[in-house]
Amino acid sequence: MKNKIIRIGSRDSRLAVIQAEIVRDTIKKAHPDFVVEIHTMKTTGDMILDRSLDQIGGKGLFVKELDRALLEEEVDICVHSLKDMPMEQMKELPILAFTKREDPRDALIYKPGFDEIPAGGIIGSSSRRRTLQLARIFPDCQFRGIRGNVQTRLGKLETGEYAGTVLASAGLCRLQMQQVIGRIFSVEEVLPAAGQGILAIQGRAGETHDYLDCLQCKNSTIAAQAERSFVGTLDGGCSSPIAAYAQVNGEEVKLTGLYYEEQAEEYVMDHMTGPVCQAKYIGEKLAEELKHRFGGKK
Repeated sequence: MKNKIIRIGSRDSRLAVIQAEIVRDTIKKAHPDFVVEIHTMKTTGDMILDRSLDQIGGKGLFVKELDRALLEEEVDICVHSLKDMPMEQMKELPILAFTKREDPRDALIYKPGFDEIPAGGIIGSSSRRRTLQLARIFPDCQFRGIRGNVQTRLGKLETGEYAGTVLASAGLCRLQMQQVIGRIFSVEEVLPAAGQGILAIQGRAGETHDYLDCLQCKNSTIAAQAERSFVGTLDGGCSSPIAAYAQVNGEEVKLTGLYYEEQAEEYVMDHMTGPVCQAKYIGEKLAEELKHRFGGKK
């Protein structure tokens, strides 16, 4: 097809635009006759930075403007960090492709001039998933909420508000800012958010999207199925300290999950391995098993 125009919807942050450019460049390389444009917009989640996401409506605030643009045919596809997408998806706007995963681990960035977090130091993180796990690594530290894009958070380190902050390695790699990383946590130390490091391409149901085949990663698709099934089974929204990470090895997938029980104020981690064709079932099964350990309470 000659001169096909593809309009990509994206948040207007620097990282979001870089991620949209990755998708654009991959499509253009596979389809040199296509015209691929990026249309940016600011989302509600980007504009409200003085409250945590669970106080203002959850992860959906990062996608609702992009969803509207898709539904009204202002754009043809949208690019999201999979970890920022709500578990519930409109059937009219399915996820069409999952890209090859970037580094899924979390990274610690120190206040300039420091190479450790001092006792009593404040670590900036608005993620309960992170703070629960980090509290075991840094029992003498305090945790305080922090919102904003990567540059905003680094600025707060420079002003001395925080001794450190934690960000996804994937975003720092895409921004080519690996030099600011002070420490990378293994997935055993800090289990990542479901979908962390994977880009998701969303579009309208009923349309032809075979031009996205160049972006589709089989292993990421399997991992996404297992991880999102785990979180979805536990009704995990953005405020829920739930984590999941799947590793694909040939025809097997190993899923590690973290479940936090609010009443007991405890979390438990475990893993389950099975054939990749059962990725979704493995996510559901592991979630049910971990929940059962607390008497099935939720």
